[in-house]
Amino acid sequence: MSPKVLMVAEKPSIALSIATVLSGGRISTRRGSTEVHEFDGKFMGVQSHIKVTAVIGHVFSVDFPPRYQDWNATDPLDLFQAQTLKNEANPKAHIRRHLSQEARGCSHLVLWLDCDREGENICFEVIECCGFDAKERAKNIYRARFSSVTEKDIMKAMGSLVYPNKNEALAVDARQEIDLKVGVAFTRFQTGYFQGKYGNLDARVISYGPCQTPTLGFCVQRYLHINTFKPEKFWVLHPCIIQKGYELKLAWVREKLFDLEVSRMFQKLVEDDGSVLVVNVFEKQETKSRPAGLNTVNLLKVASSALGYGPQLTMQLAERLYTQGFISYPRTESSAYPSSFDFRGALEVQKNNPHWGDYVQGLLASGYVKPHSGSDAGDHPPITPMRSANEEMLGYDAWKLYQYVCQHFIGSLSPNCKYIRKKVEFSAGGESFYCTGQHVTTQGFTAIMPWLAISEKSLPEFTKGEKLKLSRVELDEGATSPPDFLSESELISLMEKHGIGTDASIPVHINNICERNYVQVQAGRKLVPTALGITLVRGYQLIDPDLCLPDIRRFIEHQITLIAKGEADHSLVVEHVLHQFKEKFVFFVKQIENMDALFEAQFSSLSASGCPLCKCGKCLRYMKFIPSQPPRLYCGTCEEVHYLPQKGSIKLYKELACPLDNFELLLVSMPGPEGKSFPLCPYCYNNPPFEGIENLFGAGSGAPGSAKKPGKGAGMPCFLCPHPTCRYSLTSQGVCACPECSGTLVLDPVSTPKWRLNCNSCNCLVFLPEGAHRISTTRERCPECDSTIIEVDFNKNNTPLKDGATLHRGCILCDELLLSLIEMKYGKSTFKRFRGRGRGRGRGRGRGRGGNRNLDPKMSFRDF
Repeated sequence: MSPKVLMVAEKPSIALSIATVLSGGRISTRRGSTEVHEFDGKFMGVQSHIKVTAVIGHVFSVDFPPRYQDWNATDPLDLFQAQTLKNEANPKAHIRRHLSQEARGCSHLVLWLDCDREGENICFEVIECCGFDAKERAKNIYRARFSSVTEKDIMKAMGSLVYPNKNEALAVDARQEIDLKVGVAFTRFQTGYFQGKYGNLDARVISYGPCQTPTLGFCVQRYLHINTFKPEKFWVLHPCIIQKGYELKLAWVREKLFDLEVSRMFQKLVEDDGSVLVVNVFEKQETKSRPAGLNTVNLLKVASSALGYGPQLTMQLAERLYTQGFISYPRTESSAYPSSFDFRGALEVQKNNPHWGDYVQGLLASGYVKPHSGSDAGDHPPITPMRSANEEMLGYDAWKLYQYVCQHFIGSLSPNCKYIRKKVEFSAGGESFYCTGQHVTTQGFTAIMPWLAISEKSLPEFTKGEKLKLSRVELDEGATSPPDFLSESELISLMEKHGIGTDASIPVHINNICERNYVQVQAGRKLVPTALGITLVRGYQLIDPDLCLPDIRRFIEHQITLIAKGEADHSLVVEHVLHQFKEKFVFFVKQIENMDALFEAQFSSLSASGCPLCKCGKCLRYMKFIPSQPPRLYCGTCEEVHYLPQKGSIKLYKELACPLDNFELLLVSMPGPEGKSFPLCPYCYNNPPFEGIENLFGAGSGAPGSAKKPGKGAGMPCFLCPHPTCRYSLTSQGVCACPECSGTLVLDPVSTPKWRLNCNSCNCLVFLPEGAHRISTTRERCPECDSTIIEVDFNKNNTPLKDGATLHRGCILCDELLLSLIEMKYGKSTFKRFRGRGRGRGRGRGRGRGGNRNLDPKMSFRDF
């Protein structure tokens, strides 16, 4: 019996490419959590049965155990010593189970994960899932190292398999644990402290991150520089001459002076002279060097400044081009090519491209030059085009990025640009002046990268010792100006210079400070900090400047690099860094009043924010609705905050009160033409009165226990409440089981005239007879399927009933008339006739009121 080999890639599209190349296109594919491609071929010289499948990024994510998820019950300080665990990153995909099943009976495991530290970490996640972590099986684990998904690279990687690097995987583990513990501890404390006092922060969480916050610090530092800048007047002297029909405005060697009287003195001296003397004429050949190889950081900078693409979009497009085989791996710090790189082969691929094929053919005929030596980080070669493409194949955005990658690569193999630089020096009134011109002799790489071309500037002929009459002497006034707000390109350069993040994480950190409402991206991709971002950084500067400076993160990244090289112990580094941050956290908590003083000056208190909306069930006074993120109600009398769903419009619902706590009900309408509407009680939403409610509306799915605890934006609306008599509870309004999930279809109380049922767990919608005067649930149950009988009062003008009758009762699953009149829609899929499956209704059970428990809103190391 031939041995079985399992190969695992990082993405399904890469798995398909690998299987196609290794099998020569003779594969059979079957469905699984991700597709599995099978074929027979030789592995290590032995005829084998080979299976190729994929994960979808990280299999696991790092988080705290369930007991640390409760914001109110957990002191953030305890998080520094808390244990962490690894949960499945995407539980619904069942990747862990999929890998375990596919690995059964396999004697060898080949890992085709991306060749960076994150990929190395995923390697060991896959090894654990496949059960190859036992010592006797570890010797049969292999690692393929490749930079593109071309046939040549895949075959080369297959012929030079290595073992995965445990040290690089541990380096990622260290970073994940540090970022999670530090980020969540500071974030929980800040969020709890400030959101409980101020109403117009407009941020769901007031987050901190060891990378995110120094990134914000750069933006705020530039803002403060602009705000404190004092313009200063200056004057510049410009003698003007006419030579052979050209009028030239000469430049002053002193450039500018800040004293008007002194400037006027020099102007008079020159005017009194009346002529200028040609002191010297220089001509020199200059060279503008072709670029080195393209790395990730330079790609991000060019995409932002020239194409107007944000870092996040740029990497998404680059990833897509890579997985489709058009470019090499887009995450690399290297700008130097290995000595063995096949430049001719890469150029040959582009010689028939309609846009630059002619140029490439000329380059191949005349002889290309190797790129200038850049830096070799020891990871991947620079980003290189692997296949020829056009805009129709890629789409506009991806095409513009691909076009730049190709032009940069071809330019790096082109000759340098050469030009003659001419400089003429003059003297008048004892002062020195000059003018310059330039003439291109060899275009070189600027022919394919025209935006870097040297601008031509002609000068007339001058002779040394020649005297020329002055036509006039100008004294121009100007003023110093502040720098502009940081552009994304400038921010990326600063992050690279100071060691904030990696080529892979820089886009994430920039995206985070935008999503947290700390900065806003304005015209020209300029990053303008918001009041919240400015106040936070100024607060850190008052309490502990290290918290927003890049020095600590630079040290952490250095230590992580030592772990990756095997020169530092993973656990000792984590312990040391966490101890340092714990000390800083304790000091920060003690000094928080200093930051609070800044917040008090900038933001409104809860009592001064919002507008009255509904009555509190405890004091019967009106509570204020604060619509800014996170949406919430504030009772000034009881001094209590009640969080609401994060999306949708909110209004008072008919001044009806909850029978449990007397709070007035609210109606939430989710956005979109097919968004569901539902009532909720603000108190029950935050404090579910019944145990056993397994799924909360708006709860994140990433954190342990996130489906079972209420939090900011997550809670129990009326359509989840099992109260036996309330007319808006699941018991009263629930109709039947959802055909798409384990939830219950509930009557939307305000959907008239387009009546419908909404699932209380998923996006499933069931459209009831349109135009009916009234549709309501009854207390009767269907004897066949145990669903609730509904009552429909049809419009007399279009009633489907005989003899013009309008009132009809029936089960939507069993009544033929109703079944023929309803349609189902799930998410954005097409309409189809509804055929109910399953019987009865989902029901919550339990008793007693749970405590006020706040859920960590899906915090993970990726956010920091």
